[in-house]
Amino acid sequence: MIQNLDLFPIGNCAASALIDRAGRFVWSCAPRVDGDPFFCALLDDRDPEGSSARGLWAVDVEDTAEITQAYLRNTPIVRTEITDARGAKLEIIDFAPRYRQFGRVYRPLAFIRLIRPLSGAPRVRIRMRPMAGWGAAPAEITVGSNHLRYTGGEMTLRLTTDAPVSHIEMERTFRLEEPITMFLGPDEGFDAALAITAERMLQETAEYWRGWVRTLYVPLEWQEAVIRSAITLKLCAYEETGAIVAALTTSIPEHAESGRNWDYRYCWLRDAYYVVQALNRLGAADMLENYLSYLRNLVDQARGGHVQPVYGVGLEPALTERMAQHLPGYRGMGPVRIGNQAHEHLQHDVYGQIILSTVQAFFDERLLRPATADDFRALEPVGERAWELHDKPDASLWEFRGREAVHTYSAAMCWAACDRLGNAAAKLGLGDRADFWNGRAAKVRAVIEERAWSETAGRYSATFGGDQLDASLLQLVDIRFAEPADPRMRATMDAVEHGLRRGHYMLRYATPDDFGEPKTAFNICTFWLIEALHLSGRTEEARTLFEEMLQRRTAAGLLSEDIALDGGELWGNYPQTYSLVGLINCASLLSKPWTSVR
Repeated sequence: MIQNLDLFPIGNCAASALIDRAGRFVWSCAPRVDGDPFFCALLDDRDPEGSSARGLWAVDVEDTAEITQAYLRNTPIVRTEITDARGAKLEIIDFAPRYRQFGRVYRPLAFIRLIRPLSGAPRVRIRMRPMAGWGAAPAEITVGSNHLRYTGGEMTLRLTTDAPVSHIEMERTFRLEEPITMFLGPDEGFDAALAITAERMLQETAEYWRGWVRTLYVPLEWQEAVIRSAITLKLCAYEETGAIVAALTTSIPEHAESGRNWDYRYCWLRDAYYVVQALNRLGAADMLENYLSYLRNLVDQARGGHVQPVYGVGLEPALTERMAQHLPGYRGMGPVRIGNQAHEHLQHDVYGQIILSTVQAFFDERLLRPATADDFRALEPVGERAWELHDKPDASLWEFRGREAVHTYSAAMCWAACDRLGNAAAKLGLGDRADFWNGRAAKVRAVIEERAWSETAGRYSATFGGDQLDASLLQLVDIRFAEPADPRMRATMDAVEHGLRRGHYMLRYATPDDFGEPKTAFNICTFWLIEALHLSGRTEEARTLFEEMLQRRTAAGLLSEDIALDGGELWGNYPQTYSLVGLINCASLLSKPWTSVR
Protein backbone atom coordinates (compact mmCIF):
# COMPACT_ATOMS: atom_id res chain seq x y z
CA MET A 1 0.00 0.00 0.00
CA ILE A 2 1.42 3.39 -0.98
CA GLN A 3 0.66 6.69 0.69
CA ASN A 4 -2.17 8.81 -0.66
CA LEU A 5 -4.12 11.89 0.37
CA ASP A 6 -7.42 10.12 1.03
CA LEU A 7 -7.20 11.20 4.66
CA PHE A 8 -9.58 12.36 7.39
CA PRO A 9 -8.39 15.36 9.45
CA ILE A 10 -9.37 15.61 13.11
CA GLY A 11 -8.52 18.41 15.51
CA ASN A 12 -9.60 21.02 18.01
CA CYS A 13 -7.75 24.23 16.92
CA ALA A 14 -4.73 23.23 19.03
CA ALA A 15 -4.11 19.61 18.04
CA SER A 16 -4.58 18.08 14.60
CA ALA A 17 -4.00 14.72 12.95
CA LEU A 18 -4.65 12.92 9.67
CA ILE A 19 -6.17 9.44 9.67
CA ASP A 20 -5.95 7.12 6.67
CA ARG A 21 -8.67 4.88 5.25
CA ALA A 22 -7.58 1.99 7.47
CA GLY A 23 -8.03 4.09 10.62
CA ARG A 24 -4.32 4.76 11.16
CA PHE A 25 -2.93 8.04 12.44
CA VAL A 26 -0.30 8.86 9.79
CA TRP A 27 0.41 12.53 10.49
CA SER A 28 0.38 14.68 13.62
CA CYS A 29 2.81 17.21 15.08
CA ALA A 30 3.61 18.43 18.58
CA PRO A 31 3.64 20.69 20.43
CA ARG A 32 2.05 22.75 17.61
CA VAL A 33 0.93 22.20 14.07
CA ASP A 34 4.41 23.30 12.89
CA GLY A 35 6.25 21.02 15.32
CA ASP A 36 8.01 17.67 15.13
CA PRO A 37 5.72 15.02 13.57
CA PHE A 38 5.48 12.20 16.06
CA PHE A 39 3.20 10.45 13.58
CA CYS A 40 5.03 10.86 10.27
CA ALA A 41 4.15 7.78 8.19
CA LEU A 42 2.66 10.09 5.53
CA LEU A 43 6.18 11.25 4.65
CA ASP A 44 7.74 7.80 4.77
CA ASP A 45 8.07 5.34 1.91
CA ARG A 46 7.46 2.26 4.02
CA ASP A 47 4.31 0.18 3.69
CA PRO A 48 2.14 1.17 6.68
CA GLU A 49 0.97 -2.43 6.87
CA GLY A 50 4.51 -3.81 6.94
CA SER A 51 6.64 -4.82 9.90
CA SER A 52 9.03 -1.90 9.37
CA ALA A 53 6.31 0.77 9.36
CA ARG A 54 6.94 3.70 11.67
CA GLY A 55 5.36 6.97 12.70
CA LEU A 56 1.81 5.66 12.99
CA TRP A 57 -0.91 4.64 15.42
CA ALA A 58 -2.80 1.66 14.03
CA VAL A 59 -5.57 -0.65 15.17
CA ASP A 60 -5.07 -3.74 13.01
CA VAL A 61 -7.85 -6.32 12.76
CA GLU A 62 -6.83 -9.88 11.94
CA ASP A 63 -8.29 -11.06 8.60
CA THR A 64 -9.86 -7.71 7.77
CA ALA A 65 -12.60 -8.07 5.19
CA GLU A 66 -14.21 -4.61 5.02
CA ILE A 67 -13.54 -1.07 6.27
CA THR A 68 -16.02 1.82 6.17
CA GLN A 69 -15.29 5.31 7.38
CA ALA A 70 -17.13 8.61 7.81
CA TYR A 71 -17.36 11.67 9.99
CA LEU A 72 -20.09 11.85 12.59
CA ARG A 73 -22.57 14.34 11.19
CA ASN A 74 -21.44 17.99 11.36
CA THR A 75 -18.32 17.22 13.41
CA PRO A 76 -14.62 16.44 12.83
CA ILE A 77 -15.09 13.15 14.72
CA VAL A 78 -14.16 10.12 12.59
CA ARG A 79 -15.83 6.73 12.87
CA THR A 80 -14.07 3.75 11.30
CA GLU A 81 -15.89 0.40 11.19
CA ILE A 82 -13.88 -2.75 10.50
CA THR A 83 -15.34 -6.20 9.81
CA ASP A 84 -13.24 -9.36 9.75
CA ALA A 85 -13.62 -12.42 7.55
CA ARG A 86 -15.72 -14.18 10.23
CA GLY A 87 -18.19 -11.32 10.51
CA ALA A 88 -16.86 -9.94 13.79
CA LYS A 89 -17.01 -6.16 13.81
CA LEU A 90 -15.62 -3.18 15.72
CA GLU A 91 -15.73 0.59 15.50
CA ILE A 92 -13.04 3.17 16.22
CA ILE A 93 -14.05 6.71 17.20
CA ASP A 94 -11.24 9.27 16.83
CA PHE A 95 -11.41 12.90 17.94
CA ALA A 96 -9.63 15.76 19.68
CA PRO A 97 -11.65 17.10 22.63
CA ARG A 98 -13.15 20.57 22.26
CA TYR A 99 -15.97 22.05 24.32
CA ARG A 100 -16.74 24.83 26.77
CA GLN A 101 -15.65 24.24 30.34
CA PHE A 102 -15.12 26.63 33.27
CA GLY A 103 -16.06 29.61 31.10
CA ARG A 104 -13.50 28.86 28.38
CA VAL A 105 -12.91 26.43 25.53
CA TYR A 106 -11.14 23.23 26.54
CA ARG A 107 -8.87 22.22 23.63
CA PRO A 108 -5.87 20.25 24.90
CA LEU A 109 -3.11 18.87 22.72
CA ALA A 110 -4.75 15.46 22.98
CA PHE A 111 -6.47 12.74 21.00
CA ILE A 112 -8.97 10.14 22.11
CA ARG A 113 -9.49 6.73 20.50
CA LEU A 114 -12.50 4.65 21.50
CA ILE A 115 -12.34 1.06 20.24
CA ARG A 116 -15.64 -0.77 20.64
CA PRO A 117 -16.62 -4.33 19.66
CA LEU A 118 -19.92 -4.33 17.78
CA SER A 119 -20.38 -8.06 17.12
CA GLY A 120 -18.29 -11.12 17.85
CA ALA A 121 -14.79 -10.81 19.24
CA PRO A 122 -12.41 -9.50 16.56
CA ARG A 123 -8.72 -10.11 17.12
CA VAL A 124 -6.79 -6.85 17.14
CA ARG A 125 -3.27 -5.51 17.44
CA ILE A 126 -2.47 -1.93 18.45
CA ARG A 127 0.70 -0.52 16.90
CA MET A 128 1.79 2.67 18.62
CA ARG A 129 5.01 3.81 16.92
CA PRO A 130 5.65 7.53 17.38
CA MET A 131 8.94 8.98 16.14
CA ALA A 132 11.20 11.76 17.37
CA GLY A 133 13.48 14.24 15.64
CA TRP A 134 11.71 14.29 12.29
CA GLY A 135 11.93 10.55 11.81
CA ALA A 136 15.42 10.26 13.25
CA ALA A 137 14.52 7.60 15.83
CA PRO A 138 11.58 5.92 17.51
CA ALA A 139 10.37 7.70 20.62
CA GLU A 140 11.72 6.14 23.80
CA ILE A 141 9.07 4.28 25.81
CA THR A 142 8.60 3.95 29.55
CA VAL A 143 5.71 1.92 30.93
CA GLY A 144 3.45 2.57 33.90
CA SER A 145 0.55 0.60 35.34
CA ASN A 146 -2.02 2.26 33.09
CA HIS A 147 0.04 4.34 30.72
CA LEU A 148 2.98 4.52 28.36
CA ARG A 149 5.24 7.57 28.03
CA TYR A 150 6.89 8.51 24.73
CA THR A 151 9.93 10.77 25.01
CA GLY A 152 12.65 12.18 22.77
CA GLY A 153 10.68 14.62 20.64
CA GLU A 154 9.80 18.25 21.25
CA MET A 155 7.12 17.10 23.69
CA THR A 156 6.73 14.08 25.94
CA LEU A 157 3.42 12.32 25.28
CA ARG A 158 1.51 9.99 27.58
CA LEU A 159 -0.93 7.35 26.44
CA THR A 160 -3.40 6.57 29.22
CA THR A 161 -5.56 3.50 28.60
CA ASP A 162 -7.75 0.86 30.18
CA ALA A 163 -6.35 -1.77 27.79
CA PRO A 164 -3.62 -4.09 29.05
CA VAL A 165 -0.53 -1.91 28.72
CA SER A 166 1.68 -4.84 27.74
CA HIS A 167 -0.60 -5.61 24.78
CA ILE A 168 0.29 -2.17 23.41
CA GLU A 169 3.95 -2.25 24.40
CA MET A 170 4.51 -5.69 22.82
CA GLU A 171 2.06 -5.15 19.93
CA ARG A 172 0.35 -8.35 20.97
CA THR A 173 -2.71 -9.63 19.07
CA PHE A 174 -5.67 -10.13 21.43
CA ARG A 175 -9.43 -10.65 21.46
CA LEU A 176 -11.44 -7.44 21.72
CA GLU A 177 -14.18 -8.40 24.14
CA GLU A 178 -14.66 -5.08 25.95
CA PRO A 179 -14.44 -1.45 24.80
CA ILE A 180 -11.01 0.18 25.01
CA THR A 181 -10.34 3.85 25.71
CA MET A 182 -7.04 5.51 24.79
CA PHE A 183 -6.14 9.12 25.68
CA LEU A 184 -2.95 10.47 24.12
CA GLY A 185 -1.89 13.83 25.47
CA PRO A 186 0.59 15.73 27.65
CA ASP A 187 2.71 13.91 30.20
CA GLU A 188 0.20 14.34 33.00
CA GLY A 189 -1.81 11.93 35.09
CA PHE A 190 -5.42 11.35 34.06
CA ASP A 191 -7.20 12.02 37.33
CA ALA A 192 -10.67 10.80 36.42
CA ALA A 193 -12.49 7.64 35.38
CA LEU A 194 -11.04 7.19 31.89
CA ALA A 195 -13.88 5.51 29.98
CA ILE A 196 -16.65 7.59 31.54
CA THR A 197 -14.74 10.84 31.05
CA ALA A 198 -13.84 10.03 27.45
CA GLU A 199 -17.49 9.29 26.64
CA ARG A 200 -18.49 12.61 28.17
CA MET A 201 -15.79 14.36 26.15
CA LEU A 202 -17.11 12.70 22.99
CA GLN A 203 -20.64 13.91 23.62
CA GLU A 204 -19.61 17.43 24.54
CA THR A 205 -17.24 17.68 21.58
CA ALA A 206 -19.99 16.57 19.19
CA GLU A 207 -22.38 19.08 20.76
CA TYR A 208 -19.82 21.88 20.42
CA TRP A 209 -19.27 21.30 16.70
CA ARG A 210 -22.95 20.82 15.90
CA GLY A 211 -23.72 23.99 17.80
CA TRP A 212 -21.07 25.88 15.80
CA VAL A 213 -22.42 24.54 12.51
CA ARG A 214 -25.91 25.74 13.51
CA THR A 215 -24.58 29.32 13.53
CA LEU A 216 -23.52 29.13 9.87
CA TYR A 217 -25.55 30.57 7.04
CA VAL A 218 -25.16 27.92 4.35
CA PRO A 219 -26.46 27.89 0.77
CA LEU A 220 -29.44 25.71 -0.07
CA GLU A 221 -27.45 23.44 -2.36
CA TRP A 222 -24.27 21.51 -1.54
CA GLN A 223 -24.73 22.01 2.20
CA GLU A 224 -22.75 18.94 3.25
CA ALA A 225 -19.75 20.02 1.16
CA VAL A 226 -19.86 23.57 2.52
CA ILE A 227 -20.23 22.45 6.14
CA ARG A 228 -17.34 20.01 5.86
CA SER A 229 -15.15 22.70 4.28
CA ALA A 230 -16.06 25.20 7.01
CA ILE A 231 -15.29 22.75 9.81
CA THR A 232 -11.93 21.93 8.24
CA LEU A 233 -11.02 25.59 7.79
CA LYS A 234 -11.66 26.01 11.50
CA LEU A 235 -9.37 23.04 12.19
CA CYS A 236 -6.63 24.97 10.36
CA ALA A 237 -6.79 27.74 12.98
CA TYR A 238 -4.28 27.86 15.81
CA GLU A 239 -6.71 29.41 18.21
CA GLU A 240 -4.29 30.44 20.94
CA THR A 241 -2.87 33.23 18.74
CA GLY A 242 -5.52 33.50 16.00
CA ALA A 243 -3.21 32.26 13.23
CA ILE A 244 -4.66 30.26 10.32
CA VAL A 245 -2.31 27.83 8.59
CA ALA A 246 -2.40 27.18 4.85
CA ALA A 247 -2.51 23.39 5.34
CA LEU A 248 -1.80 20.80 8.02
CA THR A 249 1.09 19.15 6.16
CA THR A 250 4.51 19.81 4.72
CA SER A 251 6.26 18.56 1.60
CA ILE A 252 3.48 16.83 -0.31
CA PRO A 253 4.76 17.40 -3.89
CA GLU A 254 2.78 19.50 -6.36
CA HIS A 255 3.27 16.61 -8.79
CA ALA A 256 5.36 13.46 -8.92
CA GLU A 257 9.10 14.04 -8.50
CA SER A 258 8.59 17.80 -8.90
CA GLY A 259 10.78 19.02 -6.06
CA ARG A 260 7.97 21.50 -5.38
CA ASN A 261 7.68 20.32 -1.79
CA TRP A 262 6.79 23.15 0.58
CA ASP A 263 5.99 23.47 4.26
CA TYR A 264 2.51 24.98 4.56
CA ARG A 265 2.07 24.77 8.34
CA TYR A 266 2.37 28.54 8.76
CA CYS A 267 0.13 31.58 8.50
CA TRP A 268 0.18 33.24 5.08
CA LEU A 269 -1.64 36.56 5.36
CA ARG A 270 -3.02 36.03 1.86
CA ASP A 271 -4.42 32.57 2.55
CA ALA A 272 -5.84 33.68 5.89
CA TYR A 273 -7.58 36.62 4.20
CA TYR A 274 -9.31 34.27 1.80
CA VAL A 275 -10.29 31.97 4.68
CA VAL A 276 -11.93 34.68 6.77
CA GLN A 277 -13.57 36.10 3.63
CA ALA A 278 -15.18 32.72 2.87
CA LEU A 279 -16.21 32.09 6.47
CA ASN A 280 -17.65 35.61 6.67
CA ARG A 281 -19.98 34.60 3.87
CA LEU A 282 -21.18 31.84 6.18
CA GLY A 283 -21.45 34.14 9.19
CA ALA A 284 -18.57 32.62 11.20
CA ALA A 285 -17.58 35.81 13.01
CA ASP A 286 -15.54 33.94 15.63
CA MET A 287 -12.85 33.06 13.09
CA LEU A 288 -12.65 36.66 11.90
CA GLU A 289 -12.32 38.08 15.40
CA ASN A 290 -9.62 35.67 16.46
CA TYR A 291 -7.61 36.26 13.28
CA LEU A 292 -7.90 40.04 13.69
CA SER A 293 -6.18 39.69 17.05
CA TYR A 294 -3.29 37.95 15.28
CA LEU A 295 -3.18 40.69 12.64
CA ARG A 296 -3.18 43.52 15.17
CA ASN A 297 -0.17 41.98 16.85
CA LEU A 298 1.63 41.65 13.51
CA VAL A 299 0.89 45.27 12.59
CA ASP A 300 2.28 46.40 15.95
CA GLN A 301 5.33 44.20 15.44
CA ALA A 302 5.96 45.72 11.98
CA ARG A 303 5.79 49.29 13.36
CA GLY A 304 4.83 50.67 9.98
CA GLY A 305 7.58 48.88 8.13
CA HIS A 306 8.01 45.71 6.13
CA VAL A 307 5.39 42.97 6.52
CA GLN A 308 6.30 39.43 5.52
CA PRO A 309 3.89 37.29 3.51
CA VAL A 310 4.06 34.51 6.09
CA TYR A 311 4.68 34.13 9.81
CA GLY A 312 4.76 31.33 12.35
CA VAL A 313 1.60 30.53 14.27
CA GLY A 314 3.20 32.18 17.30
CA LEU A 315 3.97 35.35 15.28
CA GLU A 316 7.53 34.18 14.61
CA PRO A 317 9.13 36.09 11.70
CA ALA A 318 11.98 33.62 11.07
CA LEU A 319 10.90 30.40 9.32
CA THR A 320 14.34 29.28 8.19
CA GLU A 321 14.01 26.56 5.58
CA ARG A 322 15.91 23.32 6.12
CA MET A 323 15.64 19.66 5.15
CA ALA A 324 14.59 16.72 7.32
CA GLN A 325 17.30 14.18 6.61
CA HIS A 326 15.59 11.12 8.08
CA LEU A 327 12.28 11.16 6.21
CA PRO A 328 12.34 10.10 2.55
CA GLY A 329 9.16 12.03 1.74
CA TYR A 330 5.72 11.28 0.39
CA ARG A 331 6.13 8.03 -1.60
CA GLY A 332 9.88 8.61 -1.27
CA MET A 333 9.61 11.87 -3.22
CA GLY A 334 11.70 14.17 -1.04
CA PRO A 335 12.91 16.54 0.05
CA VAL A 336 10.98 17.03 3.28
CA ARG A 337 11.19 20.72 4.12
CA ILE A 338 10.84 22.37 7.52
CA GLY A 339 10.27 26.12 7.39
CA ASN A 340 9.61 28.23 4.32
CA GLN A 341 11.88 30.63 2.48
CA ALA A 342 8.83 32.73 1.57
CA HIS A 343 9.29 34.59 4.84
CA GLU A 344 12.20 36.37 3.11
CA HIS A 345 10.16 37.37 0.04
CA LEU A 346 8.75 40.71 -0.96
CA GLN A 347 5.07 40.12 -1.69
CA HIS A 348 3.34 43.47 -1.74
CA ASP A 349 -0.21 42.13 -1.90
CA VAL A 350 0.00 41.40 1.86
CA TYR A 351 -0.64 45.06 2.69
CA GLY A 352 -3.96 44.88 0.91
CA GLN A 353 -4.87 41.61 2.57
CA ILE A 354 -4.24 43.00 6.04
CA ILE A 355 -6.66 45.85 5.42
CA LEU A 356 -9.19 43.76 3.50
CA SER A 357 -9.28 41.32 6.42
CA THR A 358 -9.71 44.13 8.93
CA VAL A 359 -12.13 46.53 7.27
CA GLN A 360 -15.24 44.48 8.12
CA ALA A 361 -14.60 45.15 11.80
CA PHE A 362 -15.39 48.83 11.20
CA PHE A 363 -18.88 47.93 9.97
CA ASP A 364 -19.90 44.67 11.69
CA GLU A 365 -22.09 45.25 14.75
CA ARG A 366 -21.97 41.56 15.75
CA LEU A 367 -18.36 41.68 16.84
CA LEU A 368 -17.40 41.65 20.49
CA ARG A 369 -14.62 44.09 19.64
CA PRO A 370 -15.59 46.43 16.80
CA ALA A 371 -12.73 48.39 15.24
CA THR A 372 -12.07 51.89 16.54
CA ALA A 373 -10.42 55.10 15.42
CA ASP A 374 -7.26 53.87 17.16
CA ASP A 375 -7.36 50.73 15.00
CA PHE A 376 -7.73 52.92 11.93
CA ARG A 377 -4.69 54.96 12.88
CA ALA A 378 -2.73 51.74 13.40
CA LEU A 379 -3.70 50.60 9.89
CA GLU A 380 -2.72 53.82 8.12
CA PRO A 381 1.02 52.92 8.10
CA VAL A 382 0.01 49.67 6.36
CA GLY A 383 -1.76 51.76 3.75
CA GLU A 384 1.32 53.95 3.42
CA ARG A 385 3.39 50.86 2.63
CA ALA A 386 0.81 49.80 0.02
CA TRP A 387 1.02 53.25 -1.56
CA GLU A 388 4.81 53.21 -1.52
CA LEU A 389 5.09 49.72 -3.05
CA HIS A 390 2.17 49.52 -5.49
CA ASP A 391 4.44 49.87 -8.53
CA LYS A 392 7.51 48.06 -7.19
CA PRO A 393 8.68 44.53 -8.12
CA ASP A 394 7.89 41.57 -5.89
CA ALA A 395 7.82 37.75 -5.99
CA SER A 396 4.03 37.64 -6.63
CA LEU A 397 1.42 35.63 -4.80
CA TRP A 398 2.89 32.51 -6.47
CA GLU A 399 6.16 33.13 -4.64
CA PHE A 400 8.61 32.88 -7.51
CA ARG A 401 12.04 32.17 -6.09
CA GLY A 402 14.14 33.20 -9.07
CA ARG A 403 12.60 36.38 -10.48
CA GLU A 404 10.70 39.53 -9.61
CA ALA A 405 8.40 41.87 -11.52
CA VAL A 406 5.66 44.40 -10.84
CA HIS A 407 2.70 42.05 -10.59
CA THR A 408 -0.78 43.29 -11.38
CA TYR A 409 -2.38 41.26 -8.58
CA SER A 410 -0.04 42.82 -6.01
CA ALA A 411 -0.67 46.31 -7.36
CA ALA A 412 -4.43 45.74 -7.28
CA MET A 413 -4.21 44.61 -3.67
CA CYS A 414 -2.33 47.81 -2.85
CA TRP A 415 -5.17 49.72 -4.53
CA ALA A 416 -7.66 47.78 -2.39
CA ALA A 417 -5.73 48.77 0.75
CA CYS A 418 -6.13 52.46 -0.04
CA ASP A 419 -9.72 52.08 -1.20
CA ARG A 420 -10.87 50.22 1.94
CA LEU A 421 -9.08 52.65 4.22
CA GLY A 422 -11.22 55.30 2.56
CA ASN A 423 -14.32 53.27 3.40
CA ALA A 424 -13.26 52.84 7.03
CA ALA A 425 -12.46 56.53 7.42
CA ALA A 426 -15.89 57.48 6.07
CA LYS A 427 -17.58 55.09 8.51
CA LEU A 428 -15.68 56.70 11.40
CA GLY A 429 -16.66 60.20 10.20
CA LEU A 430 -13.06 61.12 9.34
CA GLY A 431 -13.84 63.00 6.15
CA ASP A 432 -10.34 64.36 5.55
CA ARG A 433 -8.78 60.88 5.86
CA ALA A 434 -11.46 59.42 3.59
CA ASP A 435 -10.62 62.01 0.94
CA PHE A 436 -6.92 61.32 1.39
CA TRP A 437 -7.18 57.54 0.94
CA ASN A 438 -9.73 57.74 -1.84
CA GLY A 439 -7.35 60.06 -3.66
CA ARG A 440 -4.50 57.60 -3.18
CA ALA A 441 -6.71 54.77 -4.46
CA ALA A 442 -7.59 56.77 -7.58
CA LYS A 443 -3.91 57.36 -8.35
CA VAL A 444 -3.02 53.67 -7.92
CA ARG A 445 -5.94 52.70 -10.14
CA ALA A 446 -4.69 55.04 -12.86
CA VAL A 447 -1.23 53.46 -12.70
CA ILE A 448 -2.66 49.95 -13.00
CA GLU A 449 -4.96 50.88 -15.87
CA GLU A 450 -2.03 52.36 -17.76
CA ARG A 451 0.75 49.91 -17.01
CA ALA A 452 -1.04 46.57 -16.58
CA TRP A 453 -3.09 46.98 -19.75
CA SER A 454 -1.51 45.43 -22.83
CA GLU A 455 -2.63 47.17 -26.01
CA THR A 456 -1.00 44.43 -28.05
CA ALA A 457 -2.88 41.61 -26.33
CA GLY A 458 -6.02 43.65 -25.71
CA ARG A 459 -6.27 42.63 -22.05
CA TYR A 460 -4.71 43.06 -18.64
CA SER A 461 -1.33 41.40 -18.17
CA ALA A 462 -0.01 39.59 -15.11
CA THR A 463 2.86 42.09 -14.94
CA PHE A 464 3.30 45.76 -15.74
CA GLY A 465 4.51 46.20 -19.29
CA GLY A 466 4.31 42.48 -20.04
CA ASP A 467 1.89 40.14 -21.75
CA GLN A 468 1.91 37.14 -19.38
CA LEU A 469 -1.27 35.38 -18.34
CA ASP A 470 -1.97 34.56 -14.71
CA ALA A 471 -5.14 33.17 -13.11
CA SER A 472 -4.91 35.80 -10.37
CA LEU A 473 -6.15 38.37 -12.90
CA LEU A 474 -9.60 36.88 -12.31
CA GLN A 475 -9.43 38.31 -8.78
CA LEU A 476 -9.71 41.87 -10.10
CA VAL A 477 -13.47 41.30 -9.99
CA ASP A 478 -13.50 39.79 -6.50
CA ILE A 479 -11.76 42.81 -4.95
CA ARG A 480 -14.03 45.16 -6.92
CA PHE A 481 -11.25 46.69 -9.00
CA ALA A 482 -13.20 45.82 -12.17
CA GLU A 483 -16.75 44.88 -13.08
CA PRO A 484 -17.20 41.59 -14.94
CA ALA A 485 -19.12 43.37 -17.70
CA ASP A 486 -16.34 45.90 -18.30
CA PRO A 487 -14.93 45.24 -21.79
CA ARG A 488 -11.35 45.18 -20.49
CA MET A 489 -12.24 42.64 -17.83
CA ARG A 490 -14.32 40.55 -20.21
CA ALA A 491 -11.39 40.34 -22.61
CA THR A 492 -9.07 39.40 -19.74
CA MET A 493 -11.38 36.66 -18.44
CA ASP A 494 -11.66 35.19 -21.94
CA ALA A 495 -7.88 35.24 -22.40
CA VAL A 496 -7.21 33.62 -19.02
CA GLU A 497 -9.67 30.84 -19.75
CA HIS A 498 -8.31 30.14 -23.22
CA GLY A 499 -4.68 30.37 -22.15
CA LEU A 500 -4.74 28.51 -18.83
CA ARG A 501 -7.69 26.16 -18.89
CA ARG A 502 -6.84 22.49 -19.38
CA GLY A 503 -10.09 20.55 -19.73
CA HIS A 504 -11.94 20.85 -16.43
CA TYR A 505 -9.03 22.48 -14.62
CA MET A 506 -6.95 25.65 -14.47
CA LEU A 507 -3.24 26.33 -14.24
CA ARG A 508 -1.90 29.24 -12.20
CA TYR A 509 0.29 30.16 -15.19
CA ALA A 510 1.65 28.26 -18.15
CA THR A 511 5.16 29.66 -18.35
CA PRO A 512 8.20 27.90 -16.82
CA ASP A 513 9.23 28.97 -13.33
CA ASP A 514 12.16 28.05 -11.07
CA PHE A 515 11.20 24.35 -11.29
CA GLY A 516 10.11 24.15 -14.94
CA GLU A 517 6.58 24.11 -16.32
CA PRO A 518 3.68 23.35 -13.95
CA LYS A 519 2.26 19.86 -14.57
CA THR A 520 -0.79 19.97 -12.30
CA ALA A 521 -3.74 22.30 -12.04
CA PHE A 522 -4.15 24.59 -9.04
CA ASN A 523 -7.52 23.94 -7.45
CA ILE A 524 -8.29 27.48 -6.26
CA CYS A 525 -7.74 28.70 -9.82
CA THR A 526 -10.37 26.28 -11.11
CA PHE A 527 -12.79 27.73 -8.58
CA TRP A 528 -11.86 31.23 -9.77
CA LEU A 529 -12.71 30.07 -13.29
CA ILE A 530 -16.08 28.79 -12.09
CA GLU A 531 -16.83 32.20 -10.56
CA ALA A 532 -15.78 33.92 -13.80
CA LEU A 533 -18.00 31.64 -15.90
CA HIS A 534 -20.99 32.46 -13.72
CA LEU A 535 -20.28 36.20 -13.80
CA SER A 536 -20.01 35.98 -17.61
CA GLY A 537 -23.52 34.51 -17.84
CA ARG A 538 -22.37 30.89 -18.33
CA THR A 539 -23.95 29.66 -15.12
CA GLU A 540 -24.93 26.17 -16.26
CA GLU A 541 -21.38 25.56 -17.44
CA ALA A 542 -20.13 26.86 -14.10
CA ARG A 543 -22.43 24.49 -12.22
CA THR A 544 -21.25 21.53 -14.29
CA LEU A 545 -17.62 22.38 -13.62
CA PHE A 546 -18.35 22.84 -9.92
CA GLU A 547 -19.95 19.39 -9.75
CA GLU A 548 -16.82 18.00 -11.40
CA MET A 549 -14.67 19.53 -8.66
CA LEU A 550 -16.93 18.06 -5.98
CA GLN A 551 -16.33 14.63 -7.48
CA ARG A 552 -12.60 15.10 -7.04
CA ARG A 553 -12.82 15.42 -3.24
CA THR A 554 -11.49 12.76 -0.91
CA ALA A 555 -13.81 10.51 1.07
CA ALA A 556 -13.54 13.12 3.83
CA GLY A 557 -15.03 15.69 1.43
CA LEU A 558 -11.84 17.71 1.07
CA LEU A 559 -9.23 18.83 -1.45
CA SER A 560 -5.50 19.35 -1.57
CA GLU A 561 -3.73 22.17 -3.39
CA ASP A 562 -3.25 20.59 -6.82
CA ILE A 563 -4.80 18.00 -9.09
CA ALA A 564 -3.49 15.96 -12.00
CA LEU A 565 -4.72 17.35 -15.32
CA ASP A 566 -6.65 14.13 -15.96
CA GLY A 567 -8.40 14.58 -12.61
CA GLY A 568 -7.11 11.26 -11.41
CA GLU A 569 -5.06 12.23 -8.39
CA LEU A 570 -4.69 14.97 -5.82
CA TRP A 571 -1.27 16.48 -5.14
CA GLY A 572 0.11 19.18 -2.87
CA ASN A 573 -0.42 19.86 0.81
CA TYR A 574 -3.65 18.74 2.47
CA PRO A 575 -6.21 19.82 3.44
CA GLN A 576 -5.57 23.04 1.53
CA THR A 577 -7.41 26.09 2.83
CA TYR A 578 -7.32 27.84 -0.57
CA SER A 579 -9.18 24.95 -2.18
CA LEU A 580 -11.85 24.77 0.53
CA VAL A 581 -12.34 28.54 0.29
CA GLY A 582 -13.01 28.12 -3.44
CA LEU A 583 -15.56 25.42 -2.76
CA ILE A 584 -17.45 27.56 -0.23
CA ASN A 585 -17.40 30.65 -2.43
CA CYS A 586 -18.63 28.84 -5.53
CA ALA A 587 -21.38 26.99 -3.67
CA SER A 588 -22.59 30.27 -2.19
CA LEU A 589 -22.51 31.95 -5.61
CA LEU A 590 -24.15 29.17 -7.63
CA SER A 591 -26.74 27.78 -5.25
CA LYS A 592 -30.43 28.25 -5.80
CA PRO A 593 -31.84 30.64 -3.17
CA TRP A 594 -33.58 29.41 -0.04
CA THR A 595 -36.67 31.27 -1.24
CA SER A 596 -37.01 28.65 -3.98
CA VAL A 597 -38.06 26.03 -1.41
CA ARG A 598 -39.65 27.92 1.45
